[in-house]
Amino acid sequence: MHRPSRRALAPLLVVLLATLLAACGGSGSAVKIPSAADAAGMVGSRVVIDVRTPAEYAAGHIAGAQNIDVEAADFATKIAPLDKGAAYLVYCRSGRRSAIAADQMASAGFKDVVDGGGMDALVAAGAPTE
Repeated sequence: MHRPSRRALAPLLVVLLATLLAACGGSGSAVKIPSAADAAGMVGSRVVIDVRTPAEYAAGHIAGAQNIDVEAADFATKIAPLDKGAAYLVYCRSGRRSAIAADQMASAGFKDVVDGGGMDALVAAGAPTE
C-alpha cells in the first residue's frame, strides 16, 4: 500500500487546522469586539462589568458598572449566578483583562458578551463615568 509523504499531507493538515479553528472561534463566538465608539454607545443597554481591581474601580468607573475582578480567585464563582442570556459589556484599563474575562464568560455559557476594551478609550468615545 502506498503511503503519502509528509509533504503531500501538509496542505491537508493546514486545511484541517483552519477548519477546526474557524469552528471554535469565528463568527459563532459569543464574544464581540466592537470599536470603542460602538462599545461606549452600548453602555445604557447592557450589563456593564468592570473587571479591574476594587481599588481601580473605586478610583473611577463607567457609570452603572459593577465590579468583578477577573484576576481574583473567585471570578468564576461571582459570574456563575449572572443571567447567561443577558447582554454584557466588560472592560478594564487597557483591554487585556477584558479579553480574558469575555473569553471566560463565553466559555461559561454566556451568549452575548462584548469586550469593551480599555476604560480610557471608552471614556474618550463618550461613555459616562462616576
